[in-house]
Amino acid sequence: MSLRPPPRRGARRAPPAAALTFLAAALALPAAGLLWAPPAAAEDKVAFRISDSRITESSGLGVSRRHKGVVYTHNDSGGVAQIFALGPDGKTRAVLTLPGAGARDWEAMAMGEDERGRPAIYVADIGDNLGGAWPYVTVYRVTEPAELRTRSLDATRFRFKYEDGPRNAETMMINPRTNRLYVASKLFGGAVYEAPAKLRTGGFNKLRKVADAPSMATDGAFSPDGRTCVIRTYFGSRVYAVDAQGRPGKSLESVGLPVQKQGESITYSADGRSLLAGSEGSSQPVYEVPLPEEVLPSPSASPAAGRDGGGAEDGRRDSTSASLGLVLALGVAAVIGYGLVRRRS
Repeated sequence: MSLRPPPRRGARRAPPAAALTFLAAALALPAAGLLWAPPAAAEDKVAFRISDSRITESSGLGVSRRHKGVVYTHNDSGGVAQIFALGPDGKTRAVLTLPGAGARDWEAMAMGEDERGRPAIYVADIGDNLGGAWPYVTVYRVTEPAELRTRSLDATRFRFKYEDGPRNAETMMINPRTNRLYVASKLFGGAVYEAPAKLRTGGFNKLRKVADAPSMATDGAFSPDGRTCVIRTYFGSRVYAVDAQGRPGKSLESVGLPVQKQGESITYSADGRSLLAGSEGSSQPVYEVPLPEEVLPSPSASPAAGRDGGGAEDGRRDSTSASLGLVLALGVAAVIGYGLVRRRS
C-alpha cells in the first residue's frame, strides 16, 4: 500500500516568497542545524525542555515502558554510544552507556521487547548522508533496566542490508503487537522496509520494501496499541492505519507540528492520545501534540477508520506540503545554479 498522503484540502497557504525561502532552507540546511525557527504558537504545549548540555542533537524519542514519565533520547552522531533517560521535567535521570557499540550516525530509537519478552530499547545507526556509502546499517538493542541509574549495559547488535541497495534513513519503528522492526528511507522515492520477524545477530538481516513513505521522513513510531503509526518530516506528520500484516497501511490523518529548529524525532505518548515531537539543538523543547479524534485509541474503533484531508494552520507544518515544497525548492536551486554557471561562462 502507498503511504503517500492524499491531496490536502482547505489548508492555509503561506505567502509564496516565504514558502520558497523556508523550503529552500529546509533542503539545504537541515544537516547543519541552521533552520530558522519562529516562536511557537500560543497553543503549542511544551511537554518538557531538554536541559542537559550534553544533548545537542536529540534525534530520537522513546517512552519508557517500565518507568512512568521517563522518555529516552540520544544524540545524532560522532559521540559516545549513550542513551539519556529524561524525567517529566526534562532533566537527565540516568545515562545508559553501550560499551562496544558504534555511534556513527544514530538517527532513531524505538521501544520493543528483547528475546525473553522484556521491555527493550532499540537504537538505529542507520543514517547515511552520502546516500548509499555504507554497505550495511546497524541497530542496537538493550534490555530496559528495572532500576533507572547511570550504568553501562550490554547491547545486542543486529546488522541490516536493504534488498535494493544502500540508502539514507532516519526512521525506525517497532510494531508493539509483533515486535517487528521497520525502517523508512528519507529522500526522494521514500519507502518503508520490513525486517525479518526474527532478527539474527550473525550475518545480515534483509530489509524488504513493503510500502511507500513520504519524502524527507525524519522519524516515525507505532502507537502503543499497535493500531496506527506516525511518520514525520521536516514539514509535519501523518498518521497511518496498520494493516492485517502489521505494516503501515492506509493514510488516515495529517497532524500539524510546531515549527522546530530541526525536527527529527517523534513518538506517541504513553496513553497513545498525543504525539511527542522533538528537535536537534541545545535546550530544545519537546512538544506534546494532541491527536485528532479520528485517530485516538479506542477498543471499538477499526484501525482503518479515519478521514483523509486536514491542513496546517497557525505556525504548523503539514507533511502533505513536502512534495510540493521539495519541487519548488529544487526549482529555486536549479535557477540559482544555472545563473552561476552562466556567470562563470
